Amino acid sequence: MKKKLKIAIFCTNEWPTLPPQNVFYAPLWIAYYTAEGLAQKGHDVFYFGSKESKLKRAKLVSFNTKAIKKDKKLEPFLSKSNELVVNFYEQKMISMIYQMHLKEKFDIIHIHPFRRCLPMAPFTQTPTVITIHDQIAGINKLQLAETKNIPQIKLISISNAQRKPLPNLNYVATVYNGIDINKFKYREKPEDYFVAAGRFVPEKGIDIAIDIAKKAGVKLKIAGGPSDGDYFNKLIKPKLSKNIEYVGMIDYLKMGDFYSKAKALIAPIQWEEPFGLFFTEAMACGTPVIAYNRGSVPEVIKDKKTGFIVKNVSEAVKAVHKIDQIKRSDCRDWVKERFSIDTMVDGYEKAYFDLIQKKA
Repeated sequence: MKKKLKIAIFCTNEWPTLPPQNVFYAPLWIAYYTAEGLAQKGHDVFYFGSKESKLKRAKLVSFNTKAIKKDKKLEPFLSKSNELVVNFYEQKMISMIYQMHLKEKFDIIHIHPFRRCLPMAPFTQTPTVITIHDQIAGINKLQLAETKNIPQIKLISISNAQRKPLPNLNYVATVYNGIDINKFKYREKPEDYFVAAGRFVPEKGIDIAIDIAKKAGVKLKIAGGPSDGDYFNKLIKPKLSKNIEYVGMIDYLKMGDFYSKAKALIAPIQWEEPFGLFFTEAMACGTPVIAYNRGSVPEVIKDKKTGFIVKNVSEAVKAVHKIDQIKRSDCRDWVKERFSIDTMVDGYEKAYFDLIQKKA
């Protein structure tokens, strides 16, 4: 029988766990599902978050603090310097976690915002596990490089491709993000249109998805938010038409219905996507994905089985015309096999035990 572990997990106290439906922050869902799954497996899991958070199995430790975005006294400061306020109160929560560790003696401390734990991780021999959620580039790359000199910090990547810019850090495992498949209803027979989704930024390539749909002569529905006004106004809005429809922002819990009705998700991404939850969410509905070969795409999408991996617009147009070759049940089965919550939780549990055995 495996040893029962005492595990501390923290992602953020910016929002409660789980956040409002109009707020989607993938690391928070991942931390929540991991904590609940590990507790269900019998581990002693301490989940650190705001007092409004709701958990079924893991123990909530809030230090009686409100979520940053729910604390009225912080409202005037959040509007002026949101990042500074969030950084401070997340750092405060993490310092209290390490202080509590002096008494509780956690086997593993799992922190998701990696920058916040750097000042404290070196002062304990207990492993601090960090899941890297973002692309390793720019300031992230410079700061992650610093963790190599802190042996107590152990990194978990969310794809093997994510590691490429800094392959020699203190990695302990790759654990793919898992999703709650039950939240994504399978549909065998889609309607006669394709979809694109995401923030309206160049990296998501939604303007290119429009070009692909137009050249293929198919209808496209777009869901997302205009977080980059110029990009939306210059590259998307002028291309909207009867067959290219913008449906607005859709709450996260309603995205399954949006994906499931589509013949495919078109995702000509323009960056090295570390994972891409929207790929797995679409496939869970039975909806295949046509995506550019960037970042983690070859790990997440099985070419010619759950969609098509392409290099350019012309290849994507050909894929659109071949989409009926993909069995929608294969897409669903692929996600069940590789990207379920249970598979993710098992991956984290194995990583924890591997670390403890090495420490011993």
